[in-house]
Amino acid sequence: MIVVSAASGALGRLVVERLLTRLPADQVGAAVRAPDRAADLAALGVDVRHGDYDDPASLRSAFAGARRLLLISSPELAPDRRIRQQLGAVEAAVASGVRAVAYTSFLGADRDGGGLNAAHHATERAIVDSGLGYTILRHPFYTEAFVNAGLRAAAEAGRLVSGTGGRGLNTALRTDLAEAAVNVLTDDDHLGRGYDLTGPLWTYPQLARELGDVTGTKVEYHEDAGAATGPMAFLEGLARAGALERQTDDLRRVLGRPPTSLRRAVQDALGRVDSS
Repeated sequence: MIVVSAASGALGRLVVERLLTRLPADQVGAAVRAPDRAADLAALGVDVRHGDYDDPASLRSAFAGARRLLLISSPELAPDRRIRQQLGAVEAAVASGVRAVAYTSFLGADRDGGGLNAAHHATERAIVDSGLGYTILRHPFYTEAFVNAGLRAAAEAGRLVSGTGGRGLNTALRTDLAEAAVNVLTDDDHLGRGYDLTGPLWTYPQLARELGDVTGTKVEYHEDAGAATGPMAFLEGLARAGALERQTDDLRRVLGRPPTSLRRAVQDALGRVDSS
């Protein structure tokens, strides 16, 4: 059996859906904090189990009988609590007899244990030291955080604004990252490896051109470093500093195909998929 933790989240659901195309439903487990929120998965025959990152005993039960585990990182923002949750999950995996774990880490966590990477770095080290078979999947930021429903308004206004300074972004779509996770979970050749997963590098001026081509309208790009607020302002600041331009071929290799293009991401965001 393969168990997916945090399976009721956006990434977890995508992974479960793709696992069901390769395995019988009774060989797929979904560990979730609130099983009633995964009734749709249970209806598909998935073994939905209660597994709460704040309750190690529930994790041991949720991981029982699992040959492979996808440990999706906790959404908790407080570093100390997140570390406690994830190290508890690693301990539960060992105690439950899990043979191998794939962990969704973040780019750079193998090299830097500070700031946002503290919990990822600590969890990577705990997994490597645990004696479990492992694969580390270091994710970039999701493309959906940038290429989203706001594109429709930008197309209607003929104006796309960002504060990225025209620098490159190495984001990847959740769908690609979910498929990569499934490939890793179902193929022993990935054991003992760490992958730095990045999508095709793109820029906001390029996004404006793609948006114009897809919608058939003229979309101009405008730079405004003060326009964004909250998390997007933080992300744009990272982009301006060139912190999102690192790129590898790992995602292509794990997928066995090129990652989804920016054009297709725009089409998907607008609900306009070109089948040609």
